[in-house]
Amino acid sequence: MKIALFGTSADPPTAGHQAVLVWLSYHYDLVAVWAANNPFKSHQTPLENRVEMLLLLIADISPPRQNIHLEQELSHLRTVTTVENAKQRWGKETEFVVIIGSDLLDQFQRWYKIEDLLQQAEILVIPRPGYTIDESSLLHVRELGGEITVANLTGLDVSSTAYREHGDTQALTPSVAAYINQKHLYECQDSTKTKLSQP
Repeated sequence: MKIALFGTSADPPTAGHQAVLVWLSYHYDLVAVWAANNPFKSHQTPLENRVEMLLLLIADISPPRQNIHLEQELSHLRTVTTVENAKQRWGKETEFVVIIGSDLLDQFQRWYKIEDLLQQAEILVIPRPGYTIDESSLLHVRELGGEITVANLTGLDVSSTAYREHGDTQALTPSVAAYINQKHLYECQDSTKTKLSQP
């Protein structure tokens, strides 16, 4: 069995995340996804809200994909610990592939115990618009003993950052947008409403 491990800050999760999940579900036996705290990022929304939004995002997939599962207990600041926990959960015979966006490739080599991680899991890079994939970064990972490949997929040109900074609601699925509205989670949501209400 081959399992894709996809941790995301999900702040908020977007239609881009959803497209990646669907693509992964056709290429792996199981897709384990969770909302994570990234030590390299600051987060605007509590983890519990991001988990709820991720659940809504998965529920929005149509037609449903039965092999996408929220595995929040895998969430850990250290990816190497996540993989170790996944091995305890599914067994050492299972193959694991850690999914990262091309925007994380530059920082990836600085991840905690990177060489240990590369011994325990393959790495799959998801291309993202606006982030070129530097061949030297891939080569460096391979020199560390890792197996790293680039997915034959181009992510949607939407991002959590674009939503947080500019209120780009096209980035969101309807149920996630409704949840954000209901919970008043992001400043851009409130500012958009203010602009709309002004004469």
